Amino acid sequence: MRRETPGGAGRRERAALGRRVAAPGMSRVAATLAPAKLNLFLRVFDRRPDGYHELETLFQAIDLADEVLVERGGGSVELEVRGADLGPVEDNLAHRAAARLLVEARISEGVRITLTKRIPAGAGLGGGSSDAAATLRCVALLFEISSEDTLMRRIAAELGSDVPFFLCGSPLAAGRGRGEVLEPFEHLPEAHLVLVMPPVHVSTAWAYHALDDARRKHRESGGRRLRGQPRSWEDVAGDAHNDFQDVVAEQHPEVARSLAALEGAGAGLAVMSGSGAASIGLFPDRAATERAVETLSAELGWACTAVRTLTGLPVAILE
Repeated sequence: MRRETPGGAGRRERAALGRRVAAPGMSRVAATLAPAKLNLFLRVFDRRPDGYHELETLFQAIDLADEVLVERGGGSVELEVRGADLGPVEDNLAHRAAARLLVEARISEGVRITLTKRIPAGAGLGGGSSDAAATLRCVALLFEISSEDTLMRRIAAELGSDVPFFLCGSPLAAGRGRGEVLEPFEHLPEAHLVLVMPPVHVSTAWAYHALDDARRKHRESGGRRLRGQPRSWEDVAGDAHNDFQDVVAEQHPEVARSLAALEGAGAGLAVMSGSGAASIGLFPDRAATERAVETLSAELGWACTAVRTLTGLPVAILE
């Protein structure tokens, strides 16, 4: 699907901002991967005055990834999505990211974005946020905007709580605030996991409401805090936790079944990611994950795949 919307603000606003026109010799196409993320730890604390919940989480990027290609041209932002129907193009985070950056960097030229989807929506894997960050990196490269620019960080935080993680430079990081306050960590050695994706879509807004309701009934609030830099996958497995897990599993028995099946297959860690529904299990090596994928696929009857943790985040390249 392809749509167009103006790539900048209104004529009067653009005149007030001034325009930046790309030089003729600048490269015309940039591409990158947009990896999924896991929440290896996720604690949700009380709602803040601004309506957001205070969070502590441990982000980890994995090799399941969408592909993003951005081409300079035209006077608008165009988006073509391949592999999934994600609704109105104008609501897509990749489209919104490009439009915002072009306006705020005072660039009059438009871009054409091709987004190839592999990360499922509504799974707690941050696909839309990663697409937005990847688009920001590509547009910044094409128009020679520093990726360290405070403009990039501000736009990322305004687009969504997970977007800044994908721009932080590390595949492993603690997230606080509403997830946008980041503490990048030194990466751990590559680990092998099985990702189980039950055939349910979990709304993040619903998950927060369900968690709030459960806590009011039981007079509970957030508990233990995230520790510092994990030194090993044993540390991660010992701390693994997700506050959403119980309420999501109660509403969606497929999630509870996924977690039980991962544990039964010998996973050293089994936890739901984000607000669900994807669940992950840690295994000792690639052969073990492949055996688990075969066993779990037959047992559960839905998508199971072997993935690896990343030891670095993808960069945008000129083509």
